Amino acid sequence: MKHSLPKSVTTRASKRLGRGVGSGKGGHTAGRGTKGQGARNKIGILFEGVKTKKSLLHRLPMLPGKFKNKPMPKPVSVRLSALEDFKASEVTEQTLLEAGIVRSDALKRGVKLVGSADLKKAFAVKVAATLTAQEAIKKASGTLS
Repeated sequence: MKHSLPKSVTTRASKRLGRGVGSGKGGHTAGRGTKGQGARNKIGILFEGVKTKKSLLHRLPMLPGKFKNKPMPKPVSVRLSALEDFKASEVTEQTLLEAGIVRSDALKRGVKLVGSADLKKAFAVKVAATLTAQEAIKKASGTLS
């Protein structure tokens, strides 16, 4: 049978560098080697010293439109079956938000009606819709704009 110990017993704390000989990594140079810049302070990762060549960052090509042309978020999909209990006759992002069908992020992302449910009520739709959704809206004598 395997005995399990508390985590505080099984995990080992990291060595504290330069905190005396008894710390395991202390005394004299404390694992930093002998004299020089690296022994005295920290050097940045991209530091290359005095060079005549370009630094690594300058040698890499710039990416065109970096962080400028972010893709637009996809619109919120709303099924036509969700409009069965919809009281308003006009379907806009604002009326869908007020009815609680979509959340507030839909105003930024946009709304798109999807599906092919049979509608019993005619709606004046002012949001995007798929082809099958458009056919179902027209079949129920609704309007698209």
